Amino acid sequence: MKTHNEPPRSQEQNFASMSQFLGTHQNRLDAKGRVSVPAPFRELLKDDALVLRPSHKHACIEAWPVAEFEKLARPLENLDLFSEAHDDMAAALYIDAYQMKPDKDGRVLLPELLVAHASLKDQVVFMGFGRIFHIWEPAAGNSFRIASRQRASSGGTLPGTPKVAAA
Repeated sequence: MKTHNEPPRSQEQNFASMSQFLGTHQNRLDAKGRVSVPAPFRELLKDDALVLRPSHKHACIEAWPVAEFEKLARPLENLDLFSEAHDDMAAALYIDAYQMKPDKDGRVLLPELLVAHASLKDQVVFMGFGRIFHIWEPAAGNSFRIASRQRASSGGTLPGTPKVAAA
């Protein structure tokens, strides 16, 4: 028997097929530098490894499923292996990147370099960004969220999205 609290069947199917990192989750960073990846994020990873790297735009850690990171790096193959452009892009992508696999308890060890880059202390915030997620110091993450929403609300639209005329 269906209750009024159950989502319609089509919504259940959408939940089951969701394959993007969504939402904001806060967890504790322990004294050893370990943090539990939020359960909804672990579920999407399906025991896959992550590539953790410092964001080159923000004071946070980017977390990339390996397949997504490989897509990001694929254009490097089009650059001359011995060119300065290749070296610069390879350095930006790989030098400070770490491949991590959550342990049986869903925790990852955050390398000190990344912890310092993001100014992490005892609490961290995981923010879903669709194909990837970020790990932020909570106050910095909240500031980023507010600034992003302000920029988006001032006329930003997704590419290919028709603009809606004001009523």
